[in-house]
Amino acid sequence: MEKALIVKIMLGAVALGGVFYGLLSPYLSGEMRAEKRKKALQRSSTGRTRGGDQSKDVSQRRKQITESLKEFETRGATKRKVTLESKIAQAGLSLSRRQFILFSAFSGLVSGLLLLVFSKSEWFALAGLLVGSFGLPNWWLSFVRKRRINKFAVEFPNAIDVIVRGIKAGLPLGDCLRVIASEAAEPVRSEFRMIVEQQTMGLSVSEAVEKIAERIPTPEANFFSIVITIQQKAGGNLSETLGNLSRVLRDRKKMKGKIKAMSSEAKASAGIIGSLPFVVGILVWLSSPSYIELLWTNPIGRIVMAAAGLWMFIGVMVMKKMVSFDF
Repeated sequence: MEKALIVKIMLGAVALGGVFYGLLSPYLSGEMRAEKRKKALQRSSTGRTRGGDQSKDVSQRRKQITESLKEFETRGATKRKVTLESKIAQAGLSLSRRQFILFSAFSGLVSGLLLLVFSKSEWFALAGLLVGSFGLPNWWLSFVRKRRINKFAVEFPNAIDVIVRGIKAGLPLGDCLRVIASEAAEPVRSEFRMIVEQQTMGLSVSEAVEKIAERIPTPEANFFSIVITIQQKAGGNLSETLGNLSRVLRDRKKMKGKIKAMSSEAKASAGIIGSLPFVVGILVWLSSPSYIELLWTNPIGRIVMAAAGLWMFIGVMVMKKMVSFDF
C-alpha cells in the first residue's frame, strides 16, 4: 500500500516537473530572447530597407536635377551668335532679312544724299552713307528689341502667378499656359501662344518652354525654362517652385527700380554734358554764322571738327559705361 502511494507521488512529481519544464524551458534556454531579438532585427532591417529606398529616390532625383542643369550649362556654353533673323524675331517685327537689308540701304542712301547737299563734301556724304546703312537701322532694331524684352520682363511675374494659382486650384499646366496665351498682355501673350501652338504640333511642355528662352534672352525666361524642365524630369512641387520664382523676379524688379532711381542723376548729368557742345554750336551759328562756318568751310576746321567729334564720341561712351549697370 505504501509502495503504491510512493509510486503515485513520484509519477505525479515527474509529470508536474515535465509540465513546468515544458513551460519554462524557452525562458531558461534563451529561446524567447532569441526569438525577440530575431524579430527586432527583422524590423530594423525592414526600416533600413525603406530608408535606403527613400535615400535612393532622393539621390536619383538629385542626379536628374544635376544632369538637367549640366545640360542647360552645355547649351549656354555652345550658344551660337545671335543672327539678324533672331534679332528681328526678338523685336517682334514681321520683317524678313531681305526687307531689313533693303531698308538699311535706303536709309544709307537718303542720309548720304542729305549730307552731300548740305555740306558739299564727299567725305561727309560717305560718312552719312555708312551711318545710315549700318548705324541707324541697327540702333533702331536694338531699341525696339530692348523695349519689347523689358515689357516681357515686367509682365512675366503676373503670368507665373496665373500658373501658380491654376495649379493650386487643380488645373493642369497646359490649361494654365492656354489661359495666359489668351488673356495676358503683350508680348507675354504672343510668346505663350507660340508655346501652346508648339505643344499642338507634338512638342512636350519642357521642349516648348525651352524655346521661350531663345526668343526672349533674359534671366527670367531662362529661370522659367529651367524650373519647368527639371519639374518634368525629376518631379516636385511646381506651384511652390514657381511661387518662389515669381517672388525672386519681383524682387529683381524692385532692385532695378532702385538702381534706376539712384543712377538717374548721373544719367541726366551725362545727357547735359553730351548735348552741351551741340547746343552751344547751334547758338553761336545763329548769332554769328561767319565766326563758326570756318569749321566746315576750311580744311583745317574740318580736321578739328572730326577730331572733336571723335573725342566727343569716346567721352559719351565712357559716360554711358559709368552710368550703366548690369542686373
